[in-house]
Amino acid sequence: MTVRHDGLQVSWLGYATVRVETPGGFVAYLDPGRYGTLTGEWTPLAGEPNGHPPSREYDARDGDLVCVTHDHHYDSDGVERVASEDATVVVYEGVDADRIDRDVTPVADLPYDVRRVDDEARLALDGVDVRSVPAHNEPDGPHSRPDGSVSHPPGFGCGFRLALGGTSVFWPGDTDALPVHEAVETSLLVANIAGSVVMDRHEAADLAEAMDPDLVLPVHYNTIDLLRADSAAFAADVAGRGVPVVLDER
Repeated sequence: MTVRHDGLQVSWLGYATVRVETPGGFVAYLDPGRYGTLTGEWTPLAGEPNGHPPSREYDARDGDLVCVTHDHHYDSDGVERVASEDATVVVYEGVDADRIDRDVTPVADLPYDVRRVDDEARLALDGVDVRSVPAHNEPDGPHSRPDGSVSHPPGFGCGFRLALGGTSVFWPGDTDALPVHEAVETSLLVANIAGSVVMDRHEAADLAEAMDPDLVLPVHYNTIDLLRADSAAFAADVAGRGVPVVLDER
């Protein structure tokens, strides 16, 4: 299924992978790959139908822009499956292949125009404005462990706001709902609702209400057991607050 919003065609391809295409044919990807979602190896979670897109052998290589938020979402094979030969790949500066317990190509060795950014960057690329935004778990927040440690500490990752095709898309990344997010003006909020180590559906609904976008699209749920979420309940909650919401489920 493809969601159409303000001229954009937006597709959730699984896990955190989102494809955005403008009316002019510019294609951007957010956090492509991992868990077999783009290689046909992912299998649905046991239990009730969970709405996650089915995996497939995806090798489009049509992306003009690819953005990667942090180590957990860095999959060099996924990047190569979506990026065109002359793509610009924007990667958070903290992504480090040596720290990742998977077989990935170092970011510096990717065969593209690679830009490393911090969590307060702004780039103008082929008429697309790319802004990075802080993304982390607060040490004293709802997703901290008893010892105060977190899965996504400050400085570990970022989110991205893309202004393209006359509108805007915001993907917060793996993070708590932070006050800085509420100030981001966006037409489409791509919401992370997985809970456990990121904002859950209740926190994401609160964020959606505070941001008041034109549309909310939840992603990054029901890929693995850790990321189980009730997307229908999230959609009902957000809609009940007067914010339009859509599910891109198969």
